[in-house]
Amino acid sequence: MLKYVEPLDWLPTAAELPDSDDTPVDNELQELIPTLLKLILAEIWDSRRDWFFGIDMGIYYNPDEPPIVPDGFLSIGVESVKTEALRPSYVLWEEQGILPQLTIEVVSQKYRGEYSSKKDLYQRLGILYYAIYNPRRKRKPTLELYKLINGTYIPLVGNPIWLPELGLGLGKERQTYQGRDREWLFWYDPAGTRYLTPQEQVRQERSRADRAQERADRLADRLRQLGIDPDQV
Repeated sequence: MLKYVEPLDWLPTAAELPDSDDTPVDNELQELIPTLLKLILAEIWDSRRDWFFGIDMGIYYNPDEPPIVPDGFLSIGVESVKTEALRPSYVLWEEQGILPQLTIEVVSQKYRGEYSSKKDLYQRLGILYYAIYNPRRKRKPTLELYKLINGTYIPLVGNPIWLPELGLGLGKERQTYQGRDREWLFWYDPAGTRYLTPQEQVRQERSRADRAQERADRLADRLRQLGIDPDQV
C-alpha cells in the first residue's frame, strides 16, 4: 500500500486522467487472455464486492509520471464498483494506495519491456505477483510467474502455482475458448482443479438438466409399464 500526503484534492482524479496509454494492442491474445481470466473470476467471486480486475487500463502511481498499463491486473481490497461511470483508470491515491496484487503481461509481437522496464517498475512499486505470458517462447515455459520477496522478484515454479495471498492458483492449460483450441491461462482452486469458463459452466448445467430429464423420462416409462399414469402421481 502506498501512502500519499494529505490533502489529496490537489491531485488529478481518474476522470481527469487518460484511461490508457493509447497504444493499440498488436496481439489478439493481449485482450483475450485477461478477458477470460476476468470472466471466470466474475463467476467464482460473484458474491464478493472487494476486488477489481483491470484490462489494458492505466495504473497511476505518481501524478508527475505517465501511467503503467498492464494487459491485466487484479486488485483485492478495493470496491468492485466505485461509481455508475465505473473506473476510467486505476488511480492509487483514489484507492487508498492499494496496489494491485497481480499484474499480467502478454508479450506482444515486439517486446515492450515485459522482461525489463515493466518488471523493474512493478518490483519497485511493490506489486506482489507479476506474470509474463509469452506464447512464442520455445526453450522456456510460456508462463513465468514472479513473487516479490524482500523487494526482489523471485521466479516461482509449477503449473498451476498457488497464490495464497489471493486465494487463487494461476496456470496454463490447453482448452478451446471462443472456438480457439490453444493454451490459455486459467484460475485454479487449492486442490489444483481448474475453474470452468462461463461457456463450460453453461454446458455443464445443460448436461445436468439433460441427465435429469432422461431419468425422469425413464421413471415415467416404468410407471406406465406398471399401469400407473405418471402425470397422476
